[in-house]
Amino acid sequence: MKISTRGRYGVRLLIDLAEHADQSHVPLAQIADRQKVSARYLEQVAVILKRAGYIRSIKGASGGYALSRNPVDIMIGDVLRTLEGDMLVVDNPRPGEEESLLQRCIRTSVYSCLNERIASVIDTISLSSLVGTRDDADSPMYYI
Repeated sequence: MKISTRGRYGVRLLIDLAEHADQSHVPLAQIADRQKVSARYLEQVAVILKRAGYIRSIKGASGGYALSRNPVDIMIGDVLRTLEGDMLVVDNPRPGEEESLLQRCIRTSVYSCLNERIASVIDTISLSSLVGTRDDADSPMYYI
């Protein structure tokens, strides 16, 4: 399983909105500039997040986006599933699909455990827990 650009940008968009929750709305161009991502691509991600009810938009020249839920109530696992689909390492067998004893053993011993571990991590991280967690060591230091 690999999280796509859509998933990564979507999480960054939500974190940015949460960090700027003191503003009534934030223009997407500002978010794209701060996150150093394409504004056009971010627009596509914002449409999905808006449809899912995570964000709301304000139209017009001075419009922008804001969270439509409390950051404590937004779980990263839910966001990733909205943007990526299921977060399974390997899909479960389809109904009627034959599965050998070895395949079932590997699925239950390895893949199912990985799926459970991934879910246990992403389903316990709220958006609010990620706000303000940037490492200042990554920021440039200026001396005068």
